[in-house]
Amino acid sequence: MLNAQPKPPSTYDLLIGTYTQNGSEGIYVYRFYTESGRLAYLNRTTGIDNPSYLCVSKNGKFVYSVNEVGDDRKGSVTAFTFEPKVGTINPINKQVSGAGPCYISVDKDQKHVFTANYAGGSMYVFPVNKDGSLSPASQILQDKPEGLGTDRARQDKPHVHTAMLSPDEKHLIYTDLGTDRLNIYKYKSSQPQPLTPATPDFVKITPGDGPRHIEFSTNRKYLYAITEMGGNIISYNYNNGQPKQIQTISMLSDGSKQKAGGADIHVSPDGLFLYASNRGDANEIIVYAINQETGLLTFIERQSSRGNHPRNFTIDTSGSFLLVANQKSNNIVVFKINRTTGKLTLVRINTEVDSPTCLKFTAAE
Repeated sequence: MLNAQPKPPSTYDLLIGTYTQNGSEGIYVYRFYTESGRLAYLNRTTGIDNPSYLCVSKNGKFVYSVNEVGDDRKGSVTAFTFEPKVGTINPINKQVSGAGPCYISVDKDQKHVFTANYAGGSMYVFPVNKDGSLSPASQILQDKPEGLGTDRARQDKPHVHTAMLSPDEKHLIYTDLGTDRLNIYKYKSSQPQPLTPATPDFVKITPGDGPRHIEFSTNRKYLYAITEMGGNIISYNYNNGQPKQIQTISMLSDGSKQKAGGADIHVSPDGLFLYASNRGDANEIIVYAINQETGLLTFIERQSSRGNHPRNFTIDTSGSFLLVANQKSNNIVVFKINRTTGKLTLVRINTEVDSPTCLKFTAAE
């Protein structure tokens, strides 16, 4: 049975995170029109250092970004107000995070913001104030260099990459590319330090695979992880903070000698399909069908991302469009999704943004 979905909007605001070393000025806001798949520029921030990943509050009024800087200095996170009617975005405040923050998320009640710090190998928790601003971190989880992976060039120390709440928000799972682990914590938003270790508190994956992003199925029964170095999708049965592995499937075509570079992963809003980006040599979006009874994946097709380095992509709430951010070719590509087959058809390729790294939809009022 398909999950009932609210009526989707006809227009969205698309927020675009970027790296700012090569001409980008920060976060860009575009209007997306579903009747045509057209993107129209609205606004941008300035003076924001490497807002490479974003999240939007459930009410659409606030945006949070990492400021991704590396080992030489502390990274930070920035809170913004957002006005969807006109697409204006304005900074509220900034707080210090660990080195190299690369992922950020916020709970539904807007009590806490979570950041994954890649260079620092840590996960920070920031309380959210009523005006949307952030207080200094109330909890810091520092991963230890235990059980490092087999690739010492990439896995020389912990590298935390994602911090995501479960759909019921009873648990937070964060990936560590350096130690090949999915770390699991219980979450209680009312506590001063809201995270406590689950039992067990981690799941180990194949050494050298390098877990990057994760995604839950819409029925909440399954968890999917994409590995950056191995180029695999790992499927898990999921029950109250306990993932149990059921499948590993390669994103590469049979017999391929290409270098893998697993990046992003998302499930369609109706729960029928899973999409993943491989930004290695292939520069592809791979489409899988999800077995609704078992959670297992079956390959459907692979599509060129029509650019270089598809770091991130997003799907609109109707499940009709998939937009890809090709970081190294400076373009955002729009695909139409066939909601029966899951297959992708190119709509337009010509929206140019310098070093796009993150795409987030929010309804335009």
